[in-house]
Amino acid sequence: MTIVLVAVAVGLATVVVTLRVIENRLVYFPPRYPEGFPSPQTYQGEVEDVWLLTQDGIRVNAFYHSNSSSKQALLWFHGNAENIGYNLEHLRMLATIGVNILAVDYRGYGKSEGSPDEAGVYHDADAAYDYLLKQRHIRAEDVIIYGHSLGGAVAVDLASRRPCGGLVVQSSFTSARAMARRMFRLPLIEYAAKSRFDSLEKIREVHAPILIVHGTRDETVPFEMGEQLFRAAPQPKRFYPIAGAGHNDLMEVGGQAYLACLQSFVAESVAR
Repeated sequence: MTIVLVAVAVGLATVVVTLRVIENRLVYFPPRYPEGFPSPQTYQGEVEDVWLLTQDGIRVNAFYHSNSSSKQALLWFHGNAENIGYNLEHLRMLATIGVNILAVDYRGYGKSEGSPDEAGVYHDADAAYDYLLKQRHIRAEDVIIYGHSLGGAVAVDLASRRPCGGLVVQSSFTSARAMARRMFRLPLIEYAAKSRFDSLEKIREVHAPILIVHGTRDETVPFEMGEQLFRAAPQPKRFYPIAGAGHNDLMEVGGQAYLACLQSFVAESVAR
């Protein structure tokens, strides 16, 4: 029996070590430039290609859409397996709500340098936030932090640490551990991961209006996770379910009604 227990312990330890070594390859799926990027001529004049320097010395790439009639900025963090090139059409849709937009590629995504990990993408978020305040002279209370899926976890972390005018969390999960349980369905697998992305706890520390958006047919992140985040969030908050939407088509399915919701949320947040 002792030999069996030792063998099991050694086996579990081996699994944990192996998972931690390859974890980032299991968690992040970064499409690198030129994948996802159309010809620059097709979006010339719509966005400015900018570079941000993180506190740990990594250069990350971003698109900045300027709206001279607005003092507000949407700080946008995309999901996994995407980059800002893939999201140009979504950026164009968001531009119709009439604000400045900074869309950021995490390290290792698109043209950005480095390789992604949890601490790193938080550094990327800080660099983007600081760019808006220091280079674009946007006030903290006029920054609306907006994240989709993985970007939702990045957005929650940033909003829990830095002042902002509002937080939009779209199609995002409660924590990395909860997602690991859902995806791998192995006993204790969640405890092997280094990544936490614990939005369920961090969202309680956000001191700004919060909008949680989730598709009712999300095939990647369960609708229930959106509900759990909403319950944990402090007031003022709003939950906006999009009937029939999956994980990546919320703007298309939600249409003008969803964009109107975003526009009113931005206006109400700044009016506070």
